[in-house]
Amino acid sequence: MKTSRLEAFSDGVMAIIITIMVLELSAPEGTDFQSLLAKAPVFISYVASFIYVGIYWNNHHHLFQITQKVHGKTLWANLHLLFWLSLIPFTTAWIGDN
Repeated sequence: MKTSRLEAFSDGVMAIIITIMVLELSAPEGTDFQSLLAKAPVFISYVASFIYVGIYWNNHHHLFQITQKVHGKTLWANLHLLFWLSLIPFTTAWIGDN
């Protein structure tokens, strides 16, 4: 199999991961700076997680630029990576809340 299908699937999964992370952000209740400041931990955890997923996406892209063919082991290894990346929205929410 060529790499384009695997790249497209992985790009889609990573886009969904980032979308789920941003959905965890909510607007502050008040209109003052203190209300905005109270959301800082959630926002900082989002930024860190976004950078983390972005680094993985960039490395994934460069890896498949040099890959010629995809075999079954490659598919399973990619699914393994995507599984662990899919837990990032959960950990982002957990870190932001605590």
